[in-house]
Amino acid sequence: MESTALPPQGAPIRKRRTRRLRLIAALPIAALALAGCTLPKFGAVAGDTTTSQSVFHLWQWFSVAAIIIGGFTFALILWAVFRYRRKSDDVIPRQVQYHLPAEVLYTIIPILVIVGLFVATLVVENKVVANPKTKVNVDVLAFQWGWKFTYPGSYALVYGQTTQSPEMVIPAGENVHINLRSSDVIHGFYVHDFNFSRYAQPGIKNEFTLNATKTGTFFGQCTQLCGLYHSLMFFRVKVVTPQAYQVWLKSFNTPAGIAAYNAATNASSQQTSSHVDTKPTSSSGAN
Repeated sequence: MESTALPPQGAPIRKRRTRRLRLIAALPIAALALAGCTLPKFGAVAGDTTTSQSVFHLWQWFSVAAIIIGGFTFALILWAVFRYRRKSDDVIPRQVQYHLPAEVLYTIIPILVIVGLFVATLVVENKVVANPKTKVNVDVLAFQWGWKFTYPGSYALVYGQTTQSPEMVIPAGENVHINLRSSDVIHGFYVHDFNFSRYAQPGIKNEFTLNATKTGTFFGQCTQLCGLYHSLMFFRVKVVTPQAYQVWLKSFNTPAGIAAYNAATNASSQQTSSHVDTKPTSSSGAN
């Protein structure tokens, strides 16, 4: 009578565990595949400017990379836990001191990941701090406790204190170069829907460029504790079409507009009489 060799007693169990581990490792990949081309926000919000949207997309891909790397690492940990856990027969697994391919991989792959993240960050940061040439310029002066917006080459001037919430008007879809200064202490120029903030510093001109992607009125405020009425230091940014912006600018080139410009200039000069002269240096960096 012939005898049939039976498979090892633990073989079916090991196969089931292997299938289980493969299923666990495939879960992150399946989640991303089911998401399609639309990535989740991962707790962030895309702003209404081109640069803030670039930062938002960078955050999304950073989060995706973190999920993939974290999922792969977690899968390796689970595999090691189940594959090399203590057996009932107390057999010590085969000991290996060196494994050159594995050592090369876990050295080179993290370096490539870091380089990729660094390059992506550098590209986006350069876009954020870039100041391309544009015909639209706005001088913004922060003071205790209000804002003054002037437009070089025009009699357009908007000035307001505390709850007056002065309004800065800019065109949509165009680069707007802003020169930001302070006449007294450090203030913060912050627009929530732009996901953007910069310091207004006495003696320093902080330059940056905004490109709003849609029209509307957006809330802004000072974000640096600057004195008694800091909490009331509001302003608004009104984004209009380029055609409406030109009409708005020309509306100041009238005798009434020039008179209002002179009156606002005198009022703001009295309010900011303790200003600090701007140095020839400028800054375009983030807070």
